[in-house]
Amino acid sequence: MKAPEMTAPEPRIPSTAAPLTGLRVLDLATLFAGPLAATMLGDFGAEVIKVEHPVKPDPSRGHGPSKDGIGLWWKLLGRNKRTMTLDLSRPGGRTTLLRLVATADVVIENFRPGTLEKWDLGWPELSAANPRLVLARVTAFGQFGPHSHRPGFGTLAEAMSGFAAITGEPDAPPTLPPFGLADSIAGLATAYAVMTALSARDRTGEGQVVDMAIIEPILTVLGPQPLWYDQLGHVQPRTGNRSQNNAPRNTYRTADGTWVAVSTSAQSIAERVMRLVGRPELIDQPWFATGADRARHADVLDEAVGSWIARHSHSEVIAAFEKAEAAVAPVQDVREVMTDPQYQALDTITTVDDPDLGPIRMQNVLFRLSATPGAIRWAGRPHGADTAAVLTELGLTAPEIDALRTEGAL
Repeated sequence: MKAPEMTAPEPRIPSTAAPLTGLRVLDLATLFAGPLAATMLGDFGAEVIKVEHPVKPDPSRGHGPSKDGIGLWWKLLGRNKRTMTLDLSRPGGRTTLLRLVATADVVIENFRPGTLEKWDLGWPELSAANPRLVLARVTAFGQFGPHSHRPGFGTLAEAMSGFAAITGEPDAPPTLPPFGLADSIAGLATAYAVMTALSARDRTGEGQVVDMAIIEPILTVLGPQPLWYDQLGHVQPRTGNRSQNNAPRNTYRTADGTWVAVSTSAQSIAERVMRLVGRPELIDQPWFATGADRARHADVLDEAVGSWIARHSHSEVIAAFEKAEAAVAPVQDVREVMTDPQYQALDTITTVDDPDLGPIRMQNVLFRLSATPGAIRWAGRPHGADTAAVLTELGLTAPEIDALRTEGAL
């Protein structure tokens, strides 16, 4: 396999091969969940080919703020991907995709159920072209069921899953997150599902279909709510920043106007906090012995912690909690995240050299591996930048590529 052509400067290459080197992924998806899964795979060495419509590219290219006409979200979501164009609804596009599929390990798509089948590119056709293929199908509601053909986005999953119902103040409306939470969780889950299917393929020699419904992973991370309801009839209410499982657990304002978050999930931490804020007598209360009982006395505990924090500056609060070995963190916006010493030590926000924008900072790969680390090799590339190169590597001649362009397939 030829190395991908790119105009970005050479990245920091690990001394050993990345763990997914040799894996080829075709990213046919748009917006967030499916493309994020492909990004996660690309970060650890997979060759990801982003396939976009010739005149309707992935909307994430224009989503959110841009600089000099270049969408910044795409620079993150499109990193480590080669980009090509292909109209799958045209005969030449269909034929070309099947040729690509024959060379690939994974296809990730998020068309509405039935769309690939309409183009004669359903699982029977794709698996015939490559019996070892893993096809990840990412949709709002899954491939079957009464809602499966509805249009859907992560926002609907955040509402439908129960997340919005438990988020916000008790006397306020349900609250949706101001970012793509359900999509992001589904993207990570899809990457995990793909690797699980690939592991099975290593044993059986056969690929399979991954059916990922965005409404499901967010429900999983919400915890045991269905179990609580099934066994106890318990419906978790909105409690703002408080928890029904422990207290004190809230955000508190310091004397100089900043905010900090305190958590006391462990009994020992709760006791340390009470000693720190000068209220050790509360530890001796019978209700202090369990997190659930403490939560039922959150007003008392919040007053004790909040009044102490309100009399001290941000730096004094952090220093005192650290000395007491109690759990606290500043409530940071992105400006503070960019200069946070812990994030700096981890290189969580790393710098990537980009030919369009110069040095840009973005989130690094998701985790660190000691022997075969991942790397950001380049940021998101222009629409269709690698079309000719990918097709030439596939064996198409210049006249064949020109014919596809004439047909409108590229």
